[in-house]
Amino acid sequence: MPVSLRRALFVFVGAVGLANAPALALPSFAEVKRDYTPSEATLLARDGQILHSLRIDKTVRRLDWTPLAEISPALVRAVIVSEDKRFMEHDGVDWRAAGKAAWSNFWGKRTRGASTLTMQLVGLIEEDGQRRGRRSFPEKISQTTAAMRLETRWSKPQIIEAYLNLVPFRGELQGVGALSRQLFGKWPHGLDDRESALAAALLRSPNARPEVVTRRACNLLREMGRDGECESLRGFSGMALSGGASMQNAGVPQLAPHFSQKVLDTPGQSLRSSLDFALQGFARNSLRRHLRALRQQNAEDGAVVVLDNASGEILAWVGSSGDLSSAAEVDGVTALRQAGSTLKPFLYALAFETRTLTPASLIEDAPLTLDTGNGLYAPQNYEPHYQGWVSVRRALGGSLNIPAVRTLVRLGPEPFLRRLRTAGFASLRRGGDWYGYSLALGSADISLLMLANAYRTLANGGQWTPLGTTPGSGKATFNCQSDGCAEVFTARPHATFTPAASFQIGDILSDRNARASTFGLESWLATPYWAAAKTGTSKDMRDNWCAGYSRRYTVAVWVGNASGSPMHDVSGISGAAPVWREVMDWLHRGDPASGRPAVASQPPSPPAGLVRRRIRFEPALEPAREEWFAPGTEQAVIRQASGNALARIGYPANGTVLALDPDIPPARQRVEFRLSGTAGRGWKWLLDDKPFAHADATVRWLPQPGRHRLRLVDAHDTTVDEVSFEVRALKARARR
Repeated sequence: MPVSLRRALFVFVGAVGLANAPALALPSFAEVKRDYTPSEATLLARDGQILHSLRIDKTVRRLDWTPLAEISPALVRAVIVSEDKRFMEHDGVDWRAAGKAAWSNFWGKRTRGASTLTMQLVGLIEEDGQRRGRRSFPEKISQTTAAMRLETRWSKPQIIEAYLNLVPFRGELQGVGALSRQLFGKWPHGLDDRESALAAALLRSPNARPEVVTRRACNLLREMGRDGECESLRGFSGMALSGGASMQNAGVPQLAPHFSQKVLDTPGQSLRSSLDFALQGFARNSLRRHLRALRQQNAEDGAVVVLDNASGEILAWVGSSGDLSSAAEVDGVTALRQAGSTLKPFLYALAFETRTLTPASLIEDAPLTLDTGNGLYAPQNYEPHYQGWVSVRRALGGSLNIPAVRTLVRLGPEPFLRRLRTAGFASLRRGGDWYGYSLALGSADISLLMLANAYRTLANGGQWTPLGTTPGSGKATFNCQSDGCAEVFTARPHATFTPAASFQIGDILSDRNARASTFGLESWLATPYWAAAKTGTSKDMRDNWCAGYSRRYTVAVWVGNASGSPMHDVSGISGAAPVWREVMDWLHRGDPASGRPAVASQPPSPPAGLVRRRIRFEPALEPAREEWFAPGTEQAVIRQASGNALARIGYPANGTVLALDPDIPPARQRVEFRLSGTAGRGWKWLLDDKPFAHADATVRWLPQPGRHRLRLVDAHDTTVDEVSFEVRALKARARR
């Protein structure tokens, strides 16, 4: 039958079959490309570079649309030879192949089929294009007619480009991008003849057994005149079809997995973030390098966060050490961990603000035991020795524990807890009595993100503002609003500390002399530019931290184990501090080769009202120096207090509840009133406002049921301290 006659017959049949059916609406090439949605979402750095690719749609693996110019000519050739040899010649229907197929079907012979690439593309872009299986005769007629119409509107390059992006290859892989990167670990433009033949062989039966695909690919190579490629095809195809090549090896960086999980939620999404591409990579590599050095000390996890002080934009977010960790999916930036000594700056800031202490005030670093009502609390220093009377500057700089606890005893856990919540630690949900005096040493659980923004608050003169993830806007589009992210992105700006108290804390944390007794003059915290920093180590060395800020940046680092297992002799100064210092140095030294300028960090100017005064100590516990004071608190001579100056009621503690046991002889249940220091001359105990005993002698009281008030007064009957407590009587147990 002549070609013209066959064509006329097909047109006639198509017209009859579609006479009562609406015409298939064919989109344009631009519309198909516009509506194409990858299964991945992409996180971009602030300069537009790709930071991370995250799969959102789990039903299909489809990457970004690949232009024909970026597809290997070898693959285009292999697909045409395999599927549609006369693709460049026909007008949507290969009439010669169609006639041959019809004749073979008439005689019951198996045929290769006559569906052209254009006809297959029509099927892919139809509304039911996801349907698989044989089509009915009217459907084939409709597809044939649509293919001819498509050829009049689209160019051949557009047809082959769309086909290679929409066609399923194997399993969940759709399109040349996913195929090339998953099976061969490369971009589509790099596919060679052997890889292209394997890809084309998958089109007819995407999930065929490897040996079947290999045989088809070899036959295709012979048709293409590449017989020699068949020799090594079997082993190569087995590895490729088993998914041996990794998507990670295809040149797409995967630098921010935890951050991406929190900001990407839509297939095809491309989001520009505030993260700095180079900084993110450097911080990640620095953390991994130092953790490798600590591997023998059972330290495998860590996290880093970097903030811009002025804007609050997050510049780096490293959630874990990656494959060095046994729990790499845990985000160390938002995980709640014990804070250690990192909360001490906020404690002393509150003491300065309330004028309870000044940086020059003396506090005794000596063994301390406190009765909490639930037992005795005996805090210990990190180092197993005590330094006696020290100034607040030296106590905070050297991270001494006992002076911090004594300070909290003065302020009270509840006021300190309220201030911590104001500083952004929304994870502290229990009351002050629940945390107790151990709150001074960081017994509470916080996140690295909260800690970083709280230190940034000090850098900004005590003004707390939320963090942002979008460059230039200060806003955040974040799927993280609870636990370690609670209120970090949503709370309104507010004042947390006074500018004066914030300045005093920064001045101490930047003073290498203040920390010399504990860390030495040269340590990871001693930077050549102005920076204020503090380390922390939690109980049993389960967590260590380093947080600090320069004039422009805040950097916070956590090192530990996601499992909670303790490290071996790893403190904040040896675990987290080296990473903190490397990242800080990178931020400030710049890189002329990449056009990144150096950033200076000069000491901040003191806020109005602060007074700088030359001081000396009597006795000379510390060298004379200049110190910063709030107006009205300045002193030229700092004298050591007498032994009884800080004496307070040590037991019972305020709010204590005592229970009398009827089965224990009363004499055995007497309560001893104790002081935390030496009583002064003439000091007395008053119980329920009645004189009870002299305070310089041991006193054991026989408790009486009810509520009681115990006062400590001096020789002039001035109250030194007072507490309230309750005694309850238990019923006697019935005897048999």
